[in-house]
Amino acid sequence: MRLTGKVAVITGAGSGMGEAEAFLFAREGAKVVVTDINFEAIEVIVAQINEAGGEAIAIKHNVASKEDWQNVYNKTIEAFGKLDILVNNAGISLAKPFMEQTEEDWARTYAININGTMLGMQLAIPLMEKNEGGSIVNISSISALTGMAGAGAYTASKGAVRSITKAAAVDYGKKNIRVNSVYPGYIVTPMSASHMENPQYKNHFLSQIALPNLGKAEEVAAAVLFLASDDASHITGIELPVDGGVTAK
Repeated sequence: MRLTGKVAVITGAGSGMGEAEAFLFAREGAKVVVTDINFEAIEVIVAQINEAGGEAIAIKHNVASKEDWQNVYNKTIEAFGKLDILVNNAGISLAKPFMEQTEEDWARTYAININGTMLGMQLAIPLMEKNEGGSIVNISSISALTGMAGAGAYTASKGAVRSITKAAAVDYGKKNIRVNSVYPGYIVTPMSASHMENPQYKNHFLSQIALPNLGKAEEVAAAVLFLASDDASHITGIELPVDGGVTAK
């Protein structure tokens, strides 16, 4: 198992990619702190992990709140004694045409997607320094690499995640803290399935990728696991697309 003895915090883990990451990390031996604004959802996930012989706790978490982040880390240390891995998975996207996006839309998107990521890293890094190292994986988006129609605030916020990942990788590499980013493409999740698998739109999404199928949350989780684990011990500051070849075009 690749994460035996590791303690991981995974945000936005109530469904989709975050949920898949929580289950996979637990199967790989990690003690998992599962956080989400939807506490009822993560209670179910944590119960399933623990029933299967893993170790996990659930914490309600608004990633835009520094106080909530401090609470998450306090409870992580109380339960498991340390922090080795942070996965900044929580995020939102507002599907509005560029010219219709308001300052409020921008502020809300940035508060969760980039401010939440930054707060998580700022408070995690001192804990990882105590362990003489750690791994942070930030979830960006292919929109940060290629642009995406109809999602200006989202694209900008994920571009900021891309940049802050590289900055932190350079700043804290000598502390043996690795910071990498993953760029999901067209991934089918409970939230996206009704749209992506709709016969009216599915062929359009398939036309964008080089592989024959849309992506699965579990495929993103596998990439995150690799970067979080010691298998990636000499990798930091990279951009890893999980996009079926969208960015290869």
